Amino acid sequence: MTSGALISIEIVFADATKQELLKLNVPVGTTVAEAISFSLLAELFPEQDFNKLPTGIWGKPVARQRRVAEGDRIELYRPLAIDPRQARRSLAAEGKSMGMPRRSR
Repeated sequence: MTSGALISIEIVFADATKQELLKLNVPVGTTVAEAISFSLLAELFPEQDFNKLPTGIWGKPVARQRRVAEGDRIELYRPLAIDPRQARRSLAAEGKSMGMPRRSR
């Protein structure tokens, strides 16, 4: 961190039962890793090891050393319970869909 000026960012995480979006003011020059440690996520999700989860900003993967900018939304991605392709295959085998309306021909 290099400056006393503050910027506004968000950090989001969701598990199978709840989701949190936290708004933080952090010093200019803060990295993704530092922002995660400043947040309360570890207290809200004590069962998660946030050091091992992949991170992104607005849906694009980023390294934890990346410096955050005003308005960034840091996202922490947990492992999927099932591969989405396998889920679609299983539903299709049962004659179901993932909730998307089917096109009429």
